[in-house]
Amino acid sequence: MSNRIHPTATVDAGARLGEDIEIGPYAVIEADAEIGDGCTIAAHAVVKRHTRLGRGNRVYEHAVIGGEPQDLRFRACASFVTIGDGNVIREGVTIHRGSRAGGMTRIGDGCMLMATAHVAHDCELADGVIMANAAVLGGHVRVGERAFLSGLVGVHQFCRVGRLAMVASSARIVQNCLPFVITEGHPARARALNVVGLRRAGFDSAALLELKRAFRLLRSGLPLAEILAQMDAMPSPLAREMAEFIRGCARDPSPGLDPGSSPGRSPSTGSGRGFAHPIGRAARRAEPGE
Repeated sequence: MSNRIHPTATVDAGARLGEDIEIGPYAVIEADAEIGDGCTIAAHAVVKRHTRLGRGNRVYEHAVIGGEPQDLRFRACASFVTIGDGNVIREGVTIHRGSRAGGMTRIGDGCMLMATAHVAHDCELADGVIMANAAVLGGHVRVGERAFLSGLVGVHQFCRVGRLAMVASSARIVQNCLPFVITEGHPARARALNVVGLRRAGFDSAALLELKRAFRLLRSGLPLAEILAQMDAMPSPLAREMAEFIRGCARDPSPGLDPGSSPGRSPSTGSGRGFAHPIGRAARRAEPGE
């Protein structure tokens, strides 16, 4: 099918357009932008250079995709935004490209970014992520599959949000958010399993029970290393995934958690950002000789 481009839209000759694309009034498509088949770009939206959109994306009014990063160290270079298929990008959303030459901000398939959400440079969103109105991500944030970020959530740079996590409205996220868990508060804490989200994802009662056992371990007061060992021994692949996520918190290139420390602490010897620990008795440091 032919493309439908409003006469007031500005489409650079160097843009690459697929088929069956609709571009609304006063929209701007810059050179070296690529738009896949079946996309809709609404009035006044801007798709900037070095942006790649897959098939069937809907970009609403006044969204700006591919803008330069808000990074004081940024120098003009070719960096990118890559967006998969079937995403919904609502009014006023901003998505910035990578901060270094060849750097990339990635958004998977089937995500929904509600009005005025912001995705900063070098972020990675897996498939099915939902960001509600005015949720904002700092640079280099990674968000797992089918995670849900509620309205007005602010996520600090370099943080991770695990898959099927839910972050409650207005939470201030300065540490990693566990997968399968609801994180809320100011400062944010892991509160409970994301039972509704897990059920919607098709997990049965047995899987939820094993995850509850793993989550209770984090509130047991045992040394974190012992907690992780017990999670590894569980039959549940979800519990083992949570344990591996926690280990990954200590490997992230930002200040944070020593694997032998308490959740949420940031000792000077730690190499990772740590994670938002549960309310209750947090896992403690192993004492010398234990």
